[in-house]
Amino acid sequence: EQKAAGSSPAEGAIHDAEHNEQFVARIEEQAERLHQLIQDLLHLAQVESGRQAFEIREVSLGDVVQRCVPVYRERAQAKRLIFEIEPSPAAIVVRADDGGLETILDNLVGNAIQYTPDGGRVTIRYREENKTAVLEVEDTGVGISPGDQERIFERFYRVDKARSRELGGTGLGLTIVKHLAQAFGGQVSVSSESGKGSVFRVQLPLAK
Repeated sequence: EQKAAGSSPAEGAIHDAEHNEQFVARIEEQAERLHQLIQDLLHLAQVESGRQAFEIREVSLGDVVQRCVPVYRERAQAKRLIFEIEPSPAAIVVRADDGGLETILDNLVGNAIQYTPDGGRVTIRYREENKTAVLEVEDTGVGISPGDQERIFERFYRVDKARSRELGGTGLGLTIVKHLAQAFGGQVSVSSESGKGSVFRVQLPLAK
């Protein structure tokens, strides 16, 4: 049967019994990716502009980590990753926004799980060091070259563009981490080697 003049490829695909489910799934995937990009852009714009309404208070770093552990452990198990927590022997209390700390963890641990091959290891550790709270997320993943490390916190910068798109990343997660850490009076850095994993390190002021 000949297609009507002016009909679009989409109109033809939706009536193609062999491919229409795949076509709809692709639409849903792209819509979800666009939604996540919009959410990340809005979040970043609020943090950068200072309009983000943070509730800065004393927060136990250990409590935030433990609250998020079940979700991370489930994701790690799905990839057959070893997931470990190395807690501080003493309570670590910082002045920050509780939700903002969760966002920092979500982005760092999410990246670690995504970019670590099956059978690898992801570790969260936190401690006091030189009168500063230190939160680290370490993985045994693909690693980051020295040149990329200099730009990894830039918005939309991707080390592996093809793989990042495949995994659904927006390229804004680490930028959000950087600005949140700075908003709490801290900073973020990375040490890594290609093929040997990465350690993302967030330093935050201790609560007085």
